[in-house]
This record gives sequence, structure tokens and C-alpha cells, in this order.
Amino acid sequence: MICCLNPNCKQPLNPSGRKLCQSCGSKLEPLLRNRYRVVKPIGQGGFGRTYLAADQDMLNASCVIKQFSVQSQGTQSQEKAIELFHKEAYRLHELGEHPQIPTLLAYFEQEKRLYLVQQFIEGQNLYQELVQQGAFSENKIREVLRDILPVLKFIHERQVIHRDITPTNIIRRQIDGKLVLIDFGIAKQITEGTASQPGTKIGTEGYAPLEQLRNGQVFPASDIYSLGATCIYLMTQVKPDSLYNPLNGQWIWRDYLRKKGSNVSDNLTQILDKMLKDWVNERYQSADTVWQDLNVVGWEPATGKNPPPVKPTPVTPPASVPRKPATNPSISGRLNSTKTPVSPGRNIRRTITPPPASLPPNSNSAQRIWRCVNTLTGHSSWAMAVAISPNKQVIASGGLDDQIKIWSSQSGELLHSLSGHTKAVNSLTISPDGLILASGSDDEKIKLWNLHNATLMQTLTEHSRDVNAVAISPDGQMLISGGDDRTIKLWRLKNGLPIRTLFASAGMIKAIAIHPKAVLIATGGLDNQIKLWKLATGELVNTLYGHFNSVYSVAFSPDGEMLASASKDKTVKLWNLKTGEIIRTFSGHNGYVNAVQISPDGQTVISASSDKTIRIWRLETGELLFTLNEHTSAVNALAMSIDGQLLVSASSDKTIKIWQGFG
Repeated sequence: MICCLNPNCKQPLNPSGRKLCQSCGSKLEPLLRNRYRVVKPIGQGGFGRTYLAADQDMLNASCVIKQFSVQSQGTQSQEKAIELFHKEAYRLHELGEHPQIPTLLAYFEQEKRLYLVQQFIEGQNLYQELVQQGAFSENKIREVLRDILPVLKFIHERQVIHRDITPTNIIRRQIDGKLVLIDFGIAKQITEGTASQPGTKIGTEGYAPLEQLRNGQVFPASDIYSLGATCIYLMTQVKPDSLYNPLNGQWIWRDYLRKKGSNVSDNLTQILDKMLKDWVNERYQSADTVWQDLNVVGWEPATGKNPPPVKPTPVTPPASVPRKPATNPSISGRLNSTKTPVSPGRNIRRTITPPPASLPPNSNSAQRIWRCVNTLTGHSSWAMAVAISPNKQVIASGGLDDQIKIWSSQSGELLHSLSGHTKAVNSLTISPDGLILASGSDDEKIKLWNLHNATLMQTLTEHSRDVNAVAISPDGQMLISGGDDRTIKLWRLKNGLPIRTLFASAGMIKAIAIHPKAVLIATGGLDNQIKLWKLATGELVNTLYGHFNSVYSVAFSPDGEMLASASKDKTVKLWNLKTGEIIRTFSGHNGYVNAVQISPDGQTVISASSDKTIRIWRLETGELLFTLNEHTSAVNALAMSIDGQLLVSASSDKTIKIWQGFG
């Protein structure tokens, strides 16, 4: 079957092979972005439709595609809709860092319609569970609250109000039983100045509080109300509106349960009644305060048993295909995405005057104070990759706009834009002689460029899936690449001929590093492991275990005795390569760690995260020395000059920043 993407089509499913819809006559698209095969519509709204789809590039993995139609709007309205769409995508990407919120996989425009691609959550929503299993007990309601309250805390801390918490928007994930909050389509970003301002009257009647339905005002307490209404529906199987007495302004859900022979503890009754107060200032103001009352010691449950108070514990999500940036995501990680339909910006740079005294090249990097000395703009979408030439004169960057840009590191001038890849550029590396730039892309290709005259030299096509990582050996003789096809490929750089292929069947490859003496290759990926291979023979010599989620970046120390790794589990780990043991773990990032570097003097570890920060750590002790926080979105890639004086970062805010260490 082939699905019509006209949101107004009454019968969108068509037999395979048709060019035009048999119902509405619209042109049929076999694949969106040459990747996503739409299976069937699963929802409809004012914005368009929601579809179940299969990702051809990910072994036909299921995903959800939300379609936003702007065809019928005027020019100004279309531009505003597109602007809001991109803001929505950024918000969903950041929220998708939480393991109980679906990951944003891609967003794009096609045929004047906008599309968001999100992770498909296999499981039943709470309404379906209610229909199959009957009314929820008190203990089951407590489990719902304990599972969802930390998710609300997470989104509210990011100034997002969901605005549509209902039993159908909470899914119990089949793989681990965790509850997942879905459908952020009407979520609202709030600030201190906008929370109390009138907005769109939106939400589901019976679950949305009065302030939301009357004038569109929303607060964290608004979501708390909706969660309370969801809970009483799950216990009573009666719509919340029917359990409210407007004459005296009282909820009668507990009386209803008593008549049915069920009872609820005073503790839970008081909690739900406070969540459901009409006046915003009488409700709980945060998910934390609900949590505290939910786990108070000494409450008397209806069963007569006192369960011990439960404290929130971090949830480790199941290994899954991350977004690009993976990073992490967020991305944080990296989103499996194609280019964003935004007009390219012009090259604008901002220079910060540095302090007068610069440290000499041989100074201890742990003593440096890092400052942003230039910001490069020109990418029209998230910047995903960056490299710096051995002589520090040239910077290369790549991103989701499918472009590679070559910059002067001194002036910030855009020297060249390299077009050739047809999908996102994920990784860049420059040969030791500074002559060749290698790029890896979602289009499954590696391209070799002459860096001096900005011409394409060769295209390597042995990979069958996205190429996520490329690296060149210290002697400049060999190129190593890895990708979603679970292979590591070794090539002769001078002629592009393949040497051998290494197979990492357990997981897709996201990171590659080469030992400074060219004796080992380190790889990391979706299996949460780091594998060490002999460069000369391709033999697997060790596997390092310790991360709890995907490994996004690896880097050898200058002496080759240690390895640093960055992970979706929000940590950086430092490994002893002789013993395979963890030396220490660097913790502190609040998002996926997307990139890691070790300074050339071996004194510091530098990490970049989807939490928008770059952190500088003392390698010997793990002490956090400096936090760089000028990026406004996820930091996806890092590169450092061979003298350790310059640091370059690429971000989802579409910028490249150049940092310099000063004394």
C-alpha cells in the first residue's frame, strides 16, 4: 500500500504502484526525503495528520511522522508557521533527551508541507490499558505519578508546558514498562514574562484547567491539574467533568469510588484534590512538591500496608537508534536528519578582544582561561562536525544543511562552501599535511577534497548506510571510517582503494580515533562499548565496558596510554589502555556528551554536550576547571589545534565558535 499525504484526503490508502491517489487525485510520494515510507495515518488535527512510517535507512524501523500543512496560508502566515515549526523542532530535540519522551529523529520540508519525525513508542497508552485491565488501583495510580512526575519536572525546568496530559498521551513502553509522555504538538514555551499572558485556548476538555480553557494561560500547575484529572479517570473510568459538583465547587470522585466499594487513602485523596484545585495558587506549584507529599512517611493506605517512601532514580533508556545529533541529541547525539529549509545566512563574525597576555605554546593547559574570540555563522542548520588544519590557519565545518564550509581561523572569513553531499555531513578530518579534507555523510558516502583549491578529488562508496565517523592516520597514509552499517573500513588515502573491513555486529559505529603511534583503532557506538582493534591486522584486541548508553566520541591521550570516551549516559570516562580499567569518570553534564578531546599536553579533558556547554577538566584529578556556555543549543563537535592553543566547537545553534586559551 502507498499512503496519500494530502491531509484532506478521505481515503488515503492506495494500492502499491499508483502514481496518483485514487481518492483525491494528489501525486503520491513513495518515500519522504527518499527515506521514510508512510504506512498509514494514525491521527488528525488542525495542523495536518500524524502517520505511522517505516525508516528505510534503519531496517524499516517504525517511526511517527507529524505533518504540518502551510499551503493554504498567506505568505506572511507561511513564514510565521515555518518559524514556529523550527522552534518546535528545537524544543522537541531538547526534550527528547529525557528517556521518557520520544526522540526527535528529523525535521524537514517537502512539497510545501513541514514534517517532524519522532521515535515510535511500542506499547499501549493508559486509556487502552484501562479498557483491557479495568480501573487502576491506588498503588497503580501511585506508580503512574512516580513515573510521570520526574518527566514533568524535566520539561517544566526547560520552561515547557505540555498542555495536553491525558490517558491517551501517556504510553507504557513495552520494552521496559516505563511510562512515556507523548504528543508535544500543542506544548508551549513560557518565560517569566509570558506565563500569565493570554494565549491560545487549547487542550482536552475535562483534563485542561480553567485558566487554560478560558484565556490560554498556562503554568506548571496547569499540567499538574491535567495529571490529577488523568488519575481520577483511571481510577473511576468516568470522565473528570462528571465527578465535579459545580454547586459547591467540590470533587466527588472519592464518594463515587466508595459507592463502588473502593477506598483510597487520605494521603492520595489530599494529593489529588490539591492537584485539582480551581485556583492556580492553591494547587501544587511544582512536580517536586507533589512528589514530596506522595512519598511522605507514615501515610495509611487503603490496603493497610505502608509501602516505604520511594526516591526518584535516574532512568537508563534502552539502547536505541539516537537522533543526530546523538546527540545526546540531542543532537545531543546526532539527528538522523536531512537539511533544514532555512535560507543560508551570511558570514557574520563577532570578535572578543582577548586579554593582553597569551600563554606560550608549552604552557600547562590546565592553567588556561578560555575565551570565545570569534563566532562564525553561515550554516543554515545545525553544525555537526568541525576540523582544524595542522597549521591552525583553516577550519572546516559541516552540518545538517549538507554543506561543508571552509573558514579562515584568523579572520573568520568564509573561504569556500563545498557542495556535493546530498544529506547531512556528520564528520570531518584533515590530513597531517593539511592537503586533504575527508567528509562522512548520511548519504552513505565519504568525499575527499583538495583543501587548497576546494575541489572534489574522490568519492568513496563502500558503506551501505550513514557514515558517522572518519579519521586519518598520523602518517597520512590511511583513512578509517565507520557508520550505521556496523562496519569500520580502512582505505588508502592516496588513491581511495579499500584495504579491509572490520565488522562490529553489535552496534552502529558513531566514533573513531587512531592511536598516536598508529598501533590501535578505537571505536564506539550504539552497543555502549568501546572496541580496540590492531590497525595493522584488524584484530579485535579488547572491548571496554562501563558506559550505560551509546558512545559518541573517543580520543587517545598524546602518549597513547589512555583513552577518553563520551557517551549518551552524560558522562566522560578515562580508560587505562594497558588494563582496560576505568581510571575515572567525569560527571557534571546535564545532557548527552557528544564530543571529547584530550589536550596535546595531556593535562586536560575537554567535553561538549547537548546541555549547551563545553567543560574543561583536569585529567589527573577529574576537577572541573572551566565551563564555556556561550552556545545557545547543543554542542555537537570539537576540534583542537595541535599546539593546544585553539579550540573550535560546532553547535545546533548553527554557529562555529573559536576559543583561545589565555593566561
